[in-house]
Amino acid sequence: MIPTIIGIAVLAVVGLYAMSVYNGLISLQNRYKNAFAQVDVQLKRRYDLIPNLVETAKAYMKHEAETLEKVVEARNAASGASAQAAADPADPNALKALGRAETQLTGALRGFNIQVEAYPDLKANTNMLALQEELTATENKVSFARQSFNDAVTAYNTRREVFPSCVFAGMFGFQQASLFEVEDPAEREAVRVSF
Repeated sequence: MIPTIIGIAVLAVVGLYAMSVYNGLISLQNRYKNAFAQVDVQLKRRYDLIPNLVETAKAYMKHEAETLEKVVEARNAASGASAQAAADPADPNALKALGRAETQLTGALRGFNIQVEAYPDLKANTNMLALQEELTATENKVSFARQSFNDAVTAYNTRREVFPSCVFAGMFGFQQASLFEVEDPAEREAVRVSF
């Protein structure tokens, strides 16, 4: 009788521990998904600002249509990649595609900024200055949101990988989450929009 009671007690402790691990992993998984949602909000804000920036510049930069088109195309590609990553923040391929699209968008914005330097009237335009300020603030918010997402992913992955949690994580099907990494080191810097 005593061995049966001890066996039941051991199973109960293991069951309670497994439930604790499962609930902890769900909590951390939800935290990193929420953190990505914050990244997504800031990226959408960024994508919404870019068409306004381009429209403001169009009147001044009639001869720079190719540059403006590159910015719009890169913005659309990044927006699409962001939507795919938002659908499943745990998908490493979607996060890599988003990182590549963001790198292309940043490069297009840098080319745009170089072209803007040639237009003194545009640099003095109050709408352009306000958009510049908004875009700079948004870039900073994107950086902070990415950092928060990566912190949440790291906490989740750490909990998922430590022993004995890793045993239960594997049993419950918890997969490793991917960090939102930027492939191009130059893209790690916030876009500087200066007029």
